[in-house]
Amino acid sequence: LILISNGRAATDSSSELTNKTKGNTDLTAIKDPYSYSSAVGQGLGTPFASYGEGRITGVRVWETNNNYYYYYYYYNYNSNNYISGFQLRYGNTWSPVFGNEGSVKQVMELFNDEAIVEVSGKYNPSDYICYLVLTTNMGRTLSAGMPNQVSFNFYPTNMGNELRILSGRFNGAGITSIGAHWGLVDMEGAGNSTLETALETVTPIF
Repeated sequence: LILISNGRAATDSSSELTNKTKGNTDLTAIKDPYSYSSAVGQGLGTPFASYGEGRITGVRVWETNNNYYYYYYYYNYNSNNYISGFQLRYGNTWSPVFGNEGSVKQVMELFNDEAIVEVSGKYNPSDYICYLVLTTNMGRTLSAGMPNQVSFNFYPTNMGNELRILSGRFNGAGITSIGAHWGLVDMEGAGNSTLETALETVTPIF
């Protein structure tokens, strides 16, 4: 059971969440305490959730610059720069690209013992995530997009937790919604195989 508050995160410290296995999904990767920062954004399109083994060690974020396509996107979406896609590296392995590769790429390689502890930015309620900032426990940041529209700020509820999964939705042009999952890394266990759990938190489209 995951309880969503009217803020951005809620916890479930039940051992059932972290110790059981649902089908082929190993839930030991995100251990108690676990928290989920509920997704923001329009939320149309294909659901996604990042996955991999071990700690997040690198990030790639692509943005689309509407200076190149301004008339087309202004006419259809009335937007500026926005986040078109991203990748997370777990251990030594990059995840698939969620969304697509835009015109500009930002990259951050994490140091040993460095972890992402805050995800913030801005979103347009009518279309895309406009701006994304990832902050680590060493005070470093990666930012992409344009800082306009509505602000959001995700952080773990529990001290010592770090980013384990990003989930949300994307369409053919970019990321339409994003949420964050926080937990403790099981460095001796199976890593992160929590795709099914993350997808369950994506708001369905009726």
